[in-house]
Amino acid sequence: MLNAVSSFWLWSMQHLWLINILLSIMIIFFQRRDPQSTWTWLLALYAVPIFGILIYLLLGQNYRKSKMFRVKEADDRLRYPVRTQERLLEEYDVYGHNAETRDYNDLILYNLRAGNALLTVNNHIDIFTDGNEKFDDLKREIRNAKSFIHIQYYIIKNDFLFQEIEEELKEKVREGVEVRILCDGMGGRFVPEKVWRELKKCGIKVADFFPPALGRINLRINYRNHRKIVVIDGKIGYVGGFNIGKEYVDKSRRFGHWRDTHLKITGESADSLEFRFALDWHYATNENLFTNRKYFEQYRETSEAFRPLPVQIVTSGPDSSLECIRDNYIAMINAAKDHVYITTPYFVPDDAVLSALIIAVKAGVDVRVMIPCKPDHPIVYGATTSWAGSLLSEGGRVFIYRDGFLHAKSLMADAKVASVGTANMDIRSFKLNFEVNATVFDREVTEQLEKVFRDDMKYHCRELTKKEYLNRGWGVRFREQVSRLFSPLL
Repeated sequence: MLNAVSSFWLWSMQHLWLINILLSIMIIFFQRRDPQSTWTWLLALYAVPIFGILIYLLLGQNYRKSKMFRVKEADDRLRYPVRTQERLLEEYDVYGHNAETRDYNDLILYNLRAGNALLTVNNHIDIFTDGNEKFDDLKREIRNAKSFIHIQYYIIKNDFLFQEIEEELKEKVREGVEVRILCDGMGGRFVPEKVWRELKKCGIKVADFFPPALGRINLRINYRNHRKIVVIDGKIGYVGGFNIGKEYVDKSRRFGHWRDTHLKITGESADSLEFRFALDWHYATNENLFTNRKYFEQYRETSEAFRPLPVQIVTSGPDSSLECIRDNYIAMINAAKDHVYITTPYFVPDDAVLSALIIAVKAGVDVRVMIPCKPDHPIVYGATTSWAGSLLSEGGRVFIYRDGFLHAKSLMADAKVASVGTANMDIRSFKLNFEVNATVFDREVTEQLEKVFRDDMKYHCRELTKKEYLNRGWGVRFREQVSRLFSPLL
């Protein structure tokens, strides 16, 4: 066995040039990549031949095949309402009570046509920026559940927070409530297998999305399900940036206070979040939830307590042919007349997003981007500061959050429209990860989010000036340039 491995290694070294050429041909002619990422992969292969090949095998695979994730019942369920709503939006001012829906009618139609994102109106939204408040509310709603609880997180860690949620879920199962937990195969590596087995024994259904193939080694490391969705009884949905772990409730020495943004949506958009969960659950387990009506259309009564609040749940990833969340960002930036506020832990925009931001700045729009003061991924942070510098040089403004770690992912424009969810302002979220955002066409909610942004800017941030950025050291400049060079792969 040892001789065989040694012989294979020797052969590989002797024919390294041939392997590189074959991989180069495959990257150029057989994969539909944009030119920027193609050149970056070629640079990696020839600059660091051995490691470049290993990195490509781990990160370079292309899983953008939407047919892998389709369910016939899901297509059938959406076809009629999507086409009906599309026709109504084209022919009538059906949502004329809300000025924001008229202003962004083209974006609403795009989301319908490109992503089957139904516009729902009968909603109420609560905003959480503190993990303790968000998880206290989640546990309270879990205790009130009557029919089902569906939980999906990118990261779940086996610490006190998950253990508290576990106990609540076990009690609900004893009461006859159905519970499902879906976790990303890489993000769930922090939970021992015995814990998952115990949950299954208690009656909780558990699944991995893209699970590891060889123990803890995951060969599809580049395609992660970054979504965070909870749906309770089809009436309450949660979406945003918080995962399950002690750092998200300010119990980590490394990060300190964790600043994030999460939405609790009560109303019809919970049905849209359930639809997304059901698709991901079907792919991971082959269990088809679409055949049971109890998981859908639970919230159809009109509540006088709710004012009209239009929301679309927009998703993107290898399961879709278009980068719908990125396109929402671009459309909102292009339509802005007064200001655009962005919070993101990673600012690595592609050419289209950066161009939209620069055009907005040159047109007199006040563009402000808020990024963390500390990195959780040093290489990505180097790219973030580099691209932030590019925006600064064109007249944009950059603020560095100093009160802990900023993990919020949001874009607000003109106090009229907001997008909040799991997608960072980076190429990975645009092209590789499975993401979900809520696009909210409502002045009151957007003003609340913008107030949080302005308060953070005033009390918890310092502004990065153009002069300060230009005076950074050569070591910082070198790190930024290397990180920027490989930004299409980050």
